[in-house]
Amino acid sequence: MKKLLDVKNISFKYSEESPDIFKDINFTIDKGDVLCILGPNGTGKTTLLKCLNRLQTPYTGEILLNDKNIKGYTYQELSKYIGYIPQGHIPTFPFNVEEVVLMGRAPYINLTNSPKEEDLKIARKSLKTLNIMHLKDKAYTELSGGERQLVFLARVLCQNPSILILDEPTSNLDFGNQFKLLKIIEKLSSNGLSIIMSTHNPDHGFIVGNKVAIMKDKKFMEYGNPNDVLTENNIEKAYNIDDVDIIKLNNKRKICIPYPKWE
Repeated sequence: MKKLLDVKNISFKYSEESPDIFKDINFTIDKGDVLCILGPNGTGKTTLLKCLNRLQTPYTGEILLNDKNIKGYTYQELSKYIGYIPQGHIPTFPFNVEEVVLMGRAPYINLTNSPKEEDLKIARKSLKTLNIMHLKDKAYTELSGGERQLVFLARVLCQNPSILILDEPTSNLDFGNQFKLLKIIEKLSSNGLSIIMSTHNPDHGFIVGNKVAIMKDKKFMEYGNPNDVLTENNIEKAYNIDDVDIIKLNNKRKICIPYPKWE
């Protein structure tokens, strides 16, 4: 069966002599999937995400997008299928929000042309989807961290991608904005957008993920359904901690609670 994204046995290292950053990674993504990738710092999550977006090239293995190796796509073609939001994006020029979002139409606009009315409509639709239309005339440099994250997401949505890659999207957000972003991720996936996100919070796998991978010692320690992967034993092993409880709330969803015993 054809997969939207099929990652086959990829590894990455910077040279023949250097050690593997990660190895033996395999997974598939279908329409509407949300894959949450967890794991301790330094295990290769960000590098893996960059390989999926061709910002880095795997040392071995292959990545197939619609049954075609991503090496066969130009960067402009690839950006029509895959949207990427890195951990940090520092604003430099004081473009207004609508201008920043409109930049997401770049893959569809010739270098010698200007954005058309259709491009502007798509940009404004992205702003409305994320409920930030009221920010359209505000300078991007004057926004809060949570607002910038939503604006950058709106810009990526303007690419009309099939897959959205998010590198720790909630890491710099307060509790309210984290919840807001997770609800948006859930809504986007229910509309058919496939999402791959790295996170340090196991709860995110229960909230929005239908697939979870735990990276440990340069490879996937576990991969599969959140209920099968996010166990007390796996989380303790992944993060080298003791005393973690997985609790089911009101017979609905699970949460992960650590309770360290200080000595």
